[in-house]
Amino acid sequence: MTDILSTATPTDHLVGLQTVSLKGGVIYRPKGEAGEYAELASSPYRSCGNWCLYCYVPKIPSQPDPKTFHKGAVPRENYLERLRIDARKLQAKGITKQVFLTFTSDLYNPFNTSLTRPTLEILIEHGLSFCVLTKGGRRSLVDLDLYRPDRDAYAATLTSLDDEFSLKWERRAALPGDRIAALRTFHESGIYTWVSLEPTLDVEASLAIVAATHGFINRYKIGMANYVQEITRTTDWRDYTLRMLDLLQKVGADFYFKKNLQPYLPPDIHNPMHVPQHH
Repeated sequence: MTDILSTATPTDHLVGLQTVSLKGGVIYRPKGEAGEYAELASSPYRSCGNWCLYCYVPKIPSQPDPKTFHKGAVPRENYLERLRIDARKLQAKGITKQVFLTFTSDLYNPFNTSLTRPTLEILIEHGLSFCVLTKGGRRSLVDLDLYRPDRDAYAATLTSLDDEFSLKWERRAALPGDRIAALRTFHESGIYTWVSLEPTLDVEASLAIVAATHGFINRYKIGMANYVQEITRTTDWRDYTLRMLDLLQKVGADFYFKKNLQPYLPPDIHNPMHVPQHH
């Protein structure tokens, strides 16, 4: 079976003057919508286990069928060895950018996290930073000691504050309150925190998340519900974008609206895609 990372666009040209070839490696440069979140990325696991009904990854031809995908995360073969090779190449070029973990699984999934801490340790050993996006909640606190305030970031996807809603859409992910508790703990430990409001499954729910969490979140990244067609078709995205923008400005929160929502933004709004995600 083809590895999704081997078919991703390789990182041949990094931002800046320095270049490095990582063809065939496990660190890659994401493109398209994923590229709006990060410049470098990797994933230690195949599949996931959070069982999110809106997940796009099982729809990728190279992935297992959805039932297999949702059964749990499986470590990628020889991942740590391949990661060391890529990390050495980046280190040799003086590249210290954050590596995003992960677009296709969850470092703190409910099944197998055997590669999670070693992955972070290898990145640290080779002078790289990292950014983790997870629905694992307080399971992630086991590695809090590895996160560095001046280098790394911790993020969570939130779709609602309501447990019942979450259990419908994200069956095995940590409940919203647990994810929020982890975000608060990382923030209090000096770590840069951000929230992915993508997918937006319910407009009011996303607005409520910002109202409840802005005191300990450094940034919000807002997107649509591209893989849930019934929501995409029936949501007034212009109204949502303007309401969300108004709220974010009122509470003084930093933000990034993804490209699919940018047509609805006023033309003078500062909406930078990539900013330093550390303190």
